[in-house]
Amino acid sequence: MNTAAPALTPTTRALAWCLHLLVIGLLALAAGRAVTDARPHAGMIAAASAVCGLVYAAGPVLPRVRRSRRAAALWLGVVGACWLLLLALSPDAVWVAFPLYFLQLHLLPRRAGLAAVAATAVAAVAGFAAHQDSFSPAMAIGPALGAAVAVAVVWGYEALYRESEQRRRLIEELTATRADLAAAQHTAGVLAERDRLAREIHDTLAQGLSSIQLLLRAAERALPQAPQNAARYVDQARQAAVDNLAEARRFVAALTPPTLEGTTLAGALERLCTTTSARHRLTARFRLTGDPAPLTTAQEVALLRIAQSALANTVRHAKATTADVTLGCLGDHVVLDIVDDGRGFDPGRLPAPDPEAGGFGLAAMRARAHALGGTLTLTSAPGHGTALAARLPLTPPTRIQPEARP
Repeated sequence: MNTAAPALTPTTRALAWCLHLLVIGLLALAAGRAVTDARPHAGMIAAASAVCGLVYAAGPVLPRVRRSRRAAALWLGVVGACWLLLLALSPDAVWVAFPLYFLQLHLLPRRAGLAAVAATAVAAVAGFAAHQDSFSPAMAIGPALGAAVAVAVVWGYEALYRESEQRRRLIEELTATRADLAAAQHTAGVLAERDRLAREIHDTLAQGLSSIQLLLRAAERALPQAPQNAARYVDQARQAAVDNLAEARRFVAALTPPTLEGTTLAGALERLCTTTSARHRLTARFRLTGDPAPLTTAQEVALLRIAQSALANTVRHAKATTADVTLGCLGDHVVLDIVDDGRGFDPGRLPAPDPEAGGFGLAAMRARAHALGGTLTLTSAPGHGTALAARLPLTPPTRIQPEARP
């Protein structure tokens, strides 16, 4: 029984009921034998057994005894006093010492519990010897052995309970850690997907809208003097809008870009150069060197997006007249080079990305290359054009980050 414990598990509750039944049964045995054997003071023995049983039964019922260790110790002392009175009247009370051992070891601190068990064992031996008017070592075996068994059982149970509590805490920590890890992975996945979406939007919709804006400005400038040129620019802007709508639909559905459907990467890059040359004042030329190597879809998409972003930057910022796009293999790498003859810039003095002014293209291109285990290098100087090179390994890394593929 654990009168001081705040809560009982099903196992400890069953043990407590077993202990209650054992105490009541032994007290009833002492009273019953005194009455049936017509022993002297049989009435007093029965009354003492009843009083001891009532005092014992009050412990689990009283809230203060169940909540306060000091009150529980006081209750245990009263139970012990009633037991001593019963022991003085009947030798059968010696058997009640066994459940008392468990109570003392459970309700008292370890040292006090051991002292109480030893005192109870000595009292049981002395009381039984007094009733027999003699003493022999055999009389001490039963109480001593019972005390040893009680100490071993209680201490073993406490050790198992501590180990169980430690495992419970470890399981709770593991569960909390797994929940934190799952939350962290979810957050990382959300951030990775957000980064992927940002790159896809920048390399498709944003670049397409920028191209449409440039074409409409050109149509606006040409409208008074050359309406036919303005109509041509508007038609190109309309076609750019159609292309970007197709990109958006496939982007939402996470499909392969339309420029790669039914063709190779080289064909898509050549068509990109042709479309750029037709829509803007830039001559974009494509060249394939060597035999084309087999690439994964993620690699083809990444190289196509890098070329789209690089040519869009050339159109918007470089004021270049020509741009050369070269795709080839160099050892165990596939290399994409984009070189223009524009005004160039200082790579070390690039402005920070800004939602209004842009500036996310280079970071997005570099992220695409790094996600597939590759590199992206940029060489430029004011007045000397710009050269950009993306290198991807022909054998992609084992783990490809999810954001590398749309």
